[in-house]
Amino acid sequence: MQHGNAHGHGQHRIVVIGAGYAGAIAAGRLARRLRREDVAITLVNAEPDFVERVRMHQLAVGQELRPRPFSEMFAGTGVRLRLARVTAVDADGRTVSITEAEPDGPRGPGASNGLGSSGGSGSSGSSGVEELPYDTLVYALGSTWSTHDVPGAADHAHDITGRPGALRLRARLAALGAGQPVVVVGGGLTGLEAATEIAEARPDLEVTLAARGALGDWLSPKGARHLRKVMAGLGITVHENTTVTEVGADHVTTTAGDLPASVTIWTTGFAAHPIARATTLKTDATGRIEVDGTMRSLSHPDVYAIGDAALAQGPGDKPLRMSCASGVPMAWQAADAIAARLTGAKSPTAPLRYFNQCISLGRKEGLIQYVTADDRARTAALTGRLAAFYKELVCKGAAWGVANPTLAIPTRRRPTVVQPTPIPTPAPEATTA
Repeated sequence: MQHGNAHGHGQHRIVVIGAGYAGAIAAGRLARRLRREDVAITLVNAEPDFVERVRMHQLAVGQELRPRPFSEMFAGTGVRLRLARVTAVDADGRTVSITEAEPDGPRGPGASNGLGSSGGSGSSGSSGVEELPYDTLVYALGSTWSTHDVPGAADHAHDITGRPGALRLRARLAALGAGQPVVVVGGGLTGLEAATEIAEARPDLEVTLAARGALGDWLSPKGARHLRKVMAGLGITVHENTTVTEVGADHVTTTAGDLPASVTIWTTGFAAHPIARATTLKTDATGRIEVDGTMRSLSHPDVYAIGDAALAQGPGDKPLRMSCASGVPMAWQAADAIAARLTGAKSPTAPLRYFNQCISLGRKEGLIQYVTADDRARTAALTGRLAAFYKELVCKGAAWGVANPTLAIPTRRRPTVVQPTPIPTPAPEATTA
């Protein structure tokens, strides 16, 4: 990995911000596609290690996760790592503002896993802001947890969208005595995985799940039956069609009354990282960057957005959901499109589609729900230990793809034909392929 401060003149500067699944994979794939003398690839992230976001519920119950330092993952690739928080993006001036991150210092909520190399969520330990210029930007700042402005949620609930939140929850769970109540709010994939993991690891706790709809209402009948069987076997109390309206220090208030809660875990969805909304990039009402089929910004052609930060259309013009299953193929698409544009090749467009939803239900049980291209449940589902094994393979495979960027795609590097263009005024123009 390069740690110098200067790159050769004439190199096309690619800056990738955020090193979650999407950002890390995009950086590695770009390094594999393009010649080192032609491009300077800089990866900006607030933490020195890759965080497996899909395993945060495991970290929360005390399991140790394998450390995956970026310095090892990108060694020899030419990717330059900057440990820093992104504080702003000037999409017209083509610069990213960063402050140096504290390698072992405090990390703010949502800034934890490179899916949110965040500004505004804690001190940076920096003496000032640095401007990082780019010719092409890959925006992969991902998402944070969303409280949906429910009173008390931000003050009293725990989130597991990243490592700091998972570690805070871990300490809190470890301090709980037998019989104390834990309430998981949200019946989606994250809520199901958190509730079952906690109930399996701590059978002495009273675990409750509050779901706004029916439990697993998006699953096939077979999948829903298996989910109910596992939840019952783990002793989890489920409150269906229940909306949480307020979170207190020792309880949650719901449409069906109060539930005691020594610990409340909030898993009701994600919110796009706020930086994009503060830029001139075209975003939707939720702050996600609107992109075309190659993940290129609709308003700024030198910006590509991937992962939870991007609003990409899937089959049937349905927006892709915020997930690892969406972020990884989005990263492939963007990296290949950027490489094609810079080398004068035809930009590949592969339709982004879904195949299954992989849900871990503790360490011994799982559920693989097969889905249509646009993410609707098929009849078929894989359950039990085999599903748990399959889910583990998927998690390991995703991490392997990040950790082995030069092995995942055996291909030759092509020389670039597009030269860095001067910053236009007042608005950027499309670079030509």
